Amino acid sequence: MEKQTNLKPWGQAEKENWLKEQTIKRSYKDEVISKIEALKESFDVSQYGALSYDEQRYPLFMVKTKNFDANKKTILVTGGVHGYETSGVQGALSFLKNEAANYTDQFNIVCTPCISPWGYETINRWNPLTIDPNRSFFENSPSEECANFLKAIKSLGVDLYAHFDLHETTDTDNSVFRPALEQRDGIPQDLWEIPDGFYLVGNTESPKAQFKKAIIDSVKEVTHIAPCDPNGKIIGVPVEQDGVINYAIKSLNLCAGFSDAEYTTTTEVYPDSPKATDQQCTDAQVAAVKGGLDYLLGLNK
Repeated sequence: MEKQTNLKPWGQAEKENWLKEQTIKRSYKDEVISKIEALKESFDVSQYGALSYDEQRYPLFMVKTKNFDANKKTILVTGGVHGYETSGVQGALSFLKNEAANYTDQFNIVCTPCISPWGYETINRWNPLTIDPNRSFFENSPSEECANFLKAIKSLGVDLYAHFDLHETTDTDNSVFRPALEQRDGIPQDLWEIPDGFYLVGNTESPKAQFKKAIIDSVKEVTHIAPCDPNGKIIGVPVEQDGVINYAIKSLNLCAGFSDAEYTTTTEVYPDSPKATDQQCTDAQVAAVKGGLDYLLGLNK
């Protein structure tokens, strides 16, 4: 199909029209807040802000292991940067409920399970201002999802040792979100083959290949790893090892690049695969965090 060449970027009117088309499709309160509330006996749960779109509907929560110890290294798990990526949110919550306690003797654990709750409810990559939060993790961010998060993490006063940012790559990336990006920016966008399976996005400047391999090996026990395309790429990026590509995560202002954490990764689950159930997608996120943490435990013995 021939690309449009006469594209014109959206102005304010087009952005407002896009927002009017968005509808609530699921409940942040029922599917996320209720599960966070259930963690209060075992974790320190705090509200670090609320989205101005509807402060009552969209409070923002941070979950921390109790008895934070400055002598321990701190691990961050983030979910729902892109609200439509369901297993990122549910995987973070499942890790807290079922696995985090196994690591609290060695690490402080911090988790923000759903950074973009409006996006979660409307199943969107962008926020209501058509801003992509996962390109907006920088000081004075125009995305209040990011600004609230960055302020909350800074208030902890700790250096991060590792950061797991939990995401998905869905069929709608090609059918909905990249076409919308093309219209919003007035710039033709290439579509690529959506990889069938799990993969990781690492940091070009600090690949930490063995850390990534440990995560991939752990996820293999739960679901399949995405193969590369005939050009040896995943989403247009050369594959570094089985199921791993690297991005310039800091210059792109991605969530995984906001800190100076030594070990970082963005997970990518494929929920539309005929070979994976919703539960497997959630379990793959948990397996990714576990695989990474077990590797780090081995380094710190």
